[in-house]
Amino acid sequence: MSTLELFIIAVGLSMDAFAVAICKGLSVKKLKFRHMLIVGLYFGAFQGLMPLAGYFLGKQFQDYIIAFDHWVAFVLLSIIGINMIREAVKGDDCDCDCDCSFGVKAMLPMAVATSIDALAVGVTFGLMPDVNIGFAVLFIGVITFVLSAVGVKIGNVFGAKFKAKAELAGGIILILMGTKILVEHLELIEKALALFQK
Repeated sequence: MSTLELFIIAVGLSMDAFAVAICKGLSVKKLKFRHMLIVGLYFGAFQGLMPLAGYFLGKQFQDYIIAFDHWVAFVLLSIIGINMIREAVKGDDCDCDCDCSFGVKAMLPMAVATSIDALAVGVTFGLMPDVNIGFAVLFIGVITFVLSAVGVKIGNVFGAKFKAKAELAGGIILILMGTKILVEHLELIEKALALFQK
């Protein structure tokens, strides 16, 4: 596998984390470097560790992983999204100068939800003889770290002006992302098209 191919995979895998990082940035009144660092480290670490876990799980568990990964991502992203929408509608003003939304309880579900696809990619890596898993894991983790940290900044720039609306939009985006993952993995669009063609 070439570095370019690995880069494309890394960017593709990190897109969910990037989008969620933008949503995190939306809710921060006064962005600090540590906020970007926390989000980058959580998402980067999980995006790197999940392929490693998948690599060692091997092909024997591939069917089990593929059978439930989309449901886990859908449920976690939906719960987080609904909570963001509730806070935006209620006007619940969490002063994010404290680290209330950057603790383990807030970050861990997001990191897991956005990195589940990476687990399946790791299984695929295990089936490819020419993959340097150490380099691949580090590369994916670093790319995700950078994009996630930048995503927090981007979200904060827009969110500072339109906090309530941005938080509402962020919640909706997370729910839509979870739904997209579910629809893609269940192949609902293909099945619907096949029904109409009969």
